Amino acid sequence: MLRRLSDLCFRHRWATLFVWILALVGLSIAAGAAGGEFSQNGRLPGTDSQRAYDLLQAEMPDDPNIGGDFARLVVHDDRGVDAPAVDARLGDLIERVAALPGVVTAPTTDTMSVSPDGSTASVPFSVARDDTAVVADVQELADAMDGVDGTAVAISGYRFQGGGVPASEGFGLLAAMVILLLAFGSVVAMGLPIVTAVFGIVAGLAGVELWSAFVSTPDFTVQVASMVGIGVGIDYALFIVTRYREATQRGLAPRDALGESIDTAGRAVVFAGTTVVISLLGMLLMRLSFLNGLALGTSTAVLVAVIAAVTLLPAGLGFAGRHLDRLSIHRRTGRGGETRWHRWSRFVQRHPAACAATGLVMLGALVVPTFSMRLASADAGNDPAASTTRRAYDLLADGFGPGSNGPLLVVAESGDEAALDRLSAAIGADLGVAAVADIATNPAGTMSVVTVIPTTGPQDAATADLVHRLRDDVIPSADVVAHVGGQTAGDVDFAQLMSDRLPVFIGAVLLLSFILLMVVFRSLLVPLKAVVLNLLSIGAAYGVMVAVFQWGWLGGLIGVEEGAPIEPWAPMMLFAIVFGLSMDYEVFLLSSVKERVDRGGSNSDAVVEGLASTARVITAAAAIMVCVFGTFVLGDLRAIKLIGLGLAMAVLLDATVVRLLLVPATMELLGERNWWLPRRLGKVLPTVAVEASR
Repeated sequence: MLRRLSDLCFRHRWATLFVWILALVGLSIAAGAAGGEFSQNGRLPGTDSQRAYDLLQAEMPDDPNIGGDFARLVVHDDRGVDAPAVDARLGDLIERVAALPGVVTAPTTDTMSVSPDGSTASVPFSVARDDTAVVADVQELADAMDGVDGTAVAISGYRFQGGGVPASEGFGLLAAMVILLLAFGSVVAMGLPIVTAVFGIVAGLAGVELWSAFVSTPDFTVQVASMVGIGVGIDYALFIVTRYREATQRGLAPRDALGESIDTAGRAVVFAGTTVVISLLGMLLMRLSFLNGLALGTSTAVLVAVIAAVTLLPAGLGFAGRHLDRLSIHRRTGRGGETRWHRWSRFVQRHPAACAATGLVMLGALVVPTFSMRLASADAGNDPAASTTRRAYDLLADGFGPGSNGPLLVVAESGDEAALDRLSAAIGADLGVAAVADIATNPAGTMSVVTVIPTTGPQDAATADLVHRLRDDVIPSADVVAHVGGQTAGDVDFAQLMSDRLPVFIGAVLLLSFILLMVVFRSLLVPLKAVVLNLLSIGAAYGVMVAVFQWGWLGGLIGVEEGAPIEPWAPMMLFAIVFGLSMDYEVFLLSSVKERVDRGGSNSDAVVEGLASTARVITAAAAIMVCVFGTFVLGDLRAIKLIGLGLAMAVLLDATVVRLLLVPATMELLGERNWWLPRRLGKVLPTVAVEASR
């Protein structure tokens, strides 16, 4: 069926191209008409912080923490904020910000807090979550006052961080063009994967827009889907084009060469794409609504890339025909004889135990820091030193104490003064509490909010301990029904949820991938080895993340100033993306090996030829992904650098240590046992061949 579909597209190439263009236009129009919106905040169902938020939203909707995205104007002057000139400028700033249409909860002097030494003022407000212009307007007003006559003005809050996800699509395509041109020496051979990937990603991003109209979709889904879609789109087209090129160089007619490439690389693309989709859809198991759109959107981008590879690419090959090497840069092809990859494979086979041990030691050493990983949301103290959020963080910490950057909101289901006094006294007695700053009761007298300032910053482990202690010991001792909320408590709950559900997510993806590979390759040891080695390479990437970002080793090289915890979403995101991509490479390599085994070749010869025939293309594909992911390290925000380095290291380790060292070494050690499958199990499993019999 797959071969017939691709052959149809090959023969009717103009019609196929027209259908794709029509589909892109239609999807773009449908996405625009659907009117989907991306979310910037997610619910944490079943958590104490979510219950606190829901109570605040129902009973005190005017609270700055509820009406929009919370922020604070932070003003500092050594003369004191009550100095006449400073007070006048501050009052003018508050009035101007309050007058902006995108401000939901206006700043006022009544809600302003002043530090004990009188030099720093903090004024809370909130901005509309769907209004991007208001952020620039507030920032412009603050910048106009900042530095005037020695007065410092900064703004805290997520919306004012800036420095979002880098637009790596353009760099990724440029890197892909250079790498493919160097690898294959032909402009035409280089151009087909690029064009196919571009068509696929345009359609995939329209799909993301459509999903956003029906399910909660994070605002960074477009960047993630672009990154993954470009990567797999180029990879899939690259493998098929490479096989087609080899077939035409052997003298096959273009149509026959397409049939061979689809029966081999094309089938591998479908199965590899399935593993990526499984990995990405595994995020649904986290049972967090705001991740649903991310899982569906990115998996849609991968699905479109697969469809493009088996329909649009054959049409492109039909246009190219025998002229795939047209516009050559005169690179020697190296046909015939043994390549350096043959020699490397035979070297590994001569020393399989030593090579396997070397690879395991390398990855094992990198895995060790993973066991020290602490999941928590890093605070604004890790933002770039010149950013407004970092300056606001430092000013608040100096003026009010580090805990002022992450106050806790204890929402009590009571307005009784005696009960609130007991609660306030119990909270204030805890050694982790610097102050009970404020107590507010709703007009109905049915609910109150106690603002608690910890002694430590939002990302500190001691602050998380305080949150748990308040919930488990302090609040129950006051005999009051209350919930600990606020951004800091929400971050603690988010980290706990991710930590609890991450093993389920990883386990489910590993199990489904193992079953799929077992069906495809009809072996127990091959899929078991594949999932173990892929898990090991991802674990090594986790270790690098911990060493650089949590321990602070060599962090200065990429602009990370000091150690901080690992973002709770990062391990999940890295695993979902990289496990799928690494299984791509595994499927392509093993399918090439299995093809030769099925033809009657020995396991050793099949491994040598399989590795030699795929090493160049896998290396090129991995190099493209490392370049794309590496651009994230150039971003301003720590979280962006974190995921960029993790993704780049995982792909690099997988394409080198795993694919070129551990896989051939372990397959040589296992020998013919690689393809062992119990007879009874073999009768139950369906027969699904990656390579079509010829």
